[in-house]
Amino acid sequence: MAKKYFGTDGIRGTVGEYPITPEFVMKLGWAAGKVLGNNAKDRIVIGKDTRISGYMFESALEAGIAAAGMNVQLLGPMPTPGIAYLTRTFRAAAGIVISASHNSYYDNGIKFFSANGTKLDDEIEHQIEAYLDKPMTTVSSEKLGKAKRVSTAAGRYIEFCKASIPTSFSLEGLKIVIDCANGAAYSIGPKVFRELGADVEPIFNHPDGLNINENCGATNTNALAKLVKANKADIGIALDGDADRLIMVDHRGEVVDGDELLYIVTAGAKAKGRLEGGVVGTLMSNLGLEKALQAQGVDFLRANVGDRYVMELLKANNWNFGGESSGHLICLDKNTTGDGIIAALQVLAVMVDEGKSLADLKAGMTKYPQTMINVRVSKRQDPMANDVVAAAVKEVEAELASSGRVLLRASGTEPLIRVMIEGEDQTLVQRLTEQLAEVVKNNL
Repeated sequence: MAKKYFGTDGIRGTVGEYPITPEFVMKLGWAAGKVLGNNAKDRIVIGKDTRISGYMFESALEAGIAAAGMNVQLLGPMPTPGIAYLTRTFRAAAGIVISASHNSYYDNGIKFFSANGTKLDDEIEHQIEAYLDKPMTTVSSEKLGKAKRVSTAAGRYIEFCKASIPTSFSLEGLKIVIDCANGAAYSIGPKVFRELGADVEPIFNHPDGLNINENCGATNTNALAKLVKANKADIGIALDGDADRLIMVDHRGEVVDGDELLYIVTAGAKAKGRLEGGVVGTLMSNLGLEKALQAQGVDFLRANVGDRYVMELLKANNWNFGGESSGHLICLDKNTTGDGIIAALQVLAVMVDEGKSLADLKAGMTKYPQTMINVRVSKRQDPMANDVVAAAVKEVEAELASSGRVLLRASGTEPLIRVMIEGEDQTLVQRLTEQLAEVVKNNL
């Protein structure tokens, strides 16, 4: 059954526009309290990123949860994966994240973690939605929940991140520039790498509530790349607003995306004999990643776009490593969700262990040229249901043979068909993408 409010990653939208309003969020807190409070765990933890509306929604959630009779622990600004970890370690009934991830400050959202630090099951989200359609009630005064701030939250998560690598590991001698996206990791991120011995220069680490993700972070690495080269740093680290996404920059100022980072972490684990099973990417993962892993004898599966679907496939196969080219890297042997800081530490560990630069490590994977054209259509639809389009796809696939692939995908948020082709020959890829996009345009 389709959900009314929940998307693939919580509930998200523009602040002040339904459902991202104080009234709705308060009732959401109440509904979550009613559904999740039916066990011995009587508390919910709440963390947020740095956008200005976080204060308002934190208060709204606190009121709703208290009205349902559950206690609240307020973590303050905290990376999304840190909230997942603290939900587990505090033995809370659930964790709530107030964040719109890589979006601009005028958006916000509410995401949930289960008591195990994983995303809520569909059944639980349906139960919460059912309560949202009921009148809100308040428990009697003696049963109201209480709220308290957790002053040790940041320190606990910093130690958790450091514990993801061996205690003998040191970053001494490495110069790192870290772009904190003016987001949730603005303080925690630099501290983790400094405490491991690195010479750290943080940038975009002065949030004002309005500058989160603004021309910075994992979605815009231009400033980071320039500074890495200018300062002759060894590496650049770019996180997004809630620090669950990671993009890196090598010493030459060249961007290393999620596909390349996933390859580096996987190859490093295999070299040390600790790779269990295969790797999960998405429909958008570069063909070069698949080929490079296959060359090492590592199985590779593609999930639908979205870290939720990557996680589902990892769990189904009992594998540890997965991710997206956008920088969501999942190391299930380290945390229960994608974690930008922990992923960066795993990459750095491979660099240190093998005595190689990031540029040398990424050379083990050759990215295939990839071109994508968005074609606006009248309504959301399955492009492959059209016989003419399906036939055109088969013709393109035949021309590419085994040296490329074709993907037609309907956007989940807009009336667009994404036409993507990748292969060994950039000129051929460009021509075939334009050719197929024209067929889609004329028939859909």
